[in-house]
Amino acid sequence: MLTLCLLRHAKSSWQSPTLPDRDRPLASRGRAEAPLMGRAMAERGLVPQLVLCSSARRTRDTLDLVLPELKVTPKVIYEDSLYHASSAAMLEMLQGISTSGVGQVLLVGHNPELHALSLDLIGSGPKHMRERLAEKLPTAGLVVIIFLASAWKDVVVNSGELKLFLTPRLAEED
Repeated sequence: MLTLCLLRHAKSSWQSPTLPDRDRPLASRGRAEAPLMGRAMAERGLVPQLVLCSSARRTRDTLDLVLPELKVTPKVIYEDSLYHASSAAMLEMLQGISTSGVGQVLLVGHNPELHALSLDLIGSGPKHMRERLAEKLPTAGLVVIIFLASAWKDVVVNSGELKLFLTPRLAEED
């Protein structure tokens, strides 16, 4: 069984409108929500062996705040190609992961593409969670999908089961 955690970057700042989009930092809300989501992941036993992260500043900053909460040191790969990569491109990237020792992956990226990928991969799961996710994947939102496949190359559209859809607001209520 494989586990994929999709994490949208935390809330970014628009304080400097002339700053290139890739260079936008996190807003204060984002700096507070990212560690909260890391703690929520740790509490649920989500410990990725591999992290694929967009190279944009807001995704790197999000990951920098999440990782200390996980108390693990996964292999981290920063990918320029994840910056607004299509759902199909992200799926192809996942399918290229060698399975040896990598049963759990965290992908940190951007909307609307990350939201599209989550909807593409989910074939089953609790209806209320799927309906909530269909509406919106908010900043710092976490989607956890499990696959019965034994190799990442076998992960295909509609093959996953939604196990968790968690937002910062719901994580605070826990």
